[in-house]
Amino acid sequence: MNVALGGTFDPVHDGHRKLFERAFELGDVTVGLTADELAPETRHVERYVRPYDRRERDLAAELAPRAEAHGREYEIRELTEPTGIAVEPEFDALIVSPETKAGGERINEIRAERGRDPLDLVVVDHVTAEDGERISSTRIVAGEIDEHGNLTPDREGRGATRPE
Repeated sequence: MNVALGGTFDPVHDGHRKLFERAFELGDVTVGLTADELAPETRHVERYVRPYDRRERDLAAELAPRAEAHGREYEIRELTEPTGIAVEPEFDALIVSPETKAGGERINEIRAERGRDPLDLVVVDHVTAEDGERISSTRIVAGEIDEHGNLTPDREGRGATRPE
């Protein structure tokens, strides 16, 4: 099975790791990583997003051991539009979180318009932080929690603009 998922992954956290793990359980994985130009458009909160090459390096470091553990292949591809790679014919499943399921449904509409079979939308629940709220990159960047969801009240966040 060929599995797709996409995101900005800045920074990678335990919620992302749960998505990756589920994807590799199902098959070979292609991860669409948002291009630098697209990343700000996909944010719900304005914040600085690290450059593509740094995010790609960190993502590869997360994916490689999981691929090896499952005997799977993986590929990272640049996403330049929100529907990304998942509209392409070679995929069978799309890994989504509860808040991105609607985007997966839109991708299946586009696939239908193109005469392609729908993707199996695999919804992976959130991972909760120590305070019971979900782990998110936005919360990590704001300094509220670390990548594992531990509260970090003494840590300062990254901010909305590129650090000098």
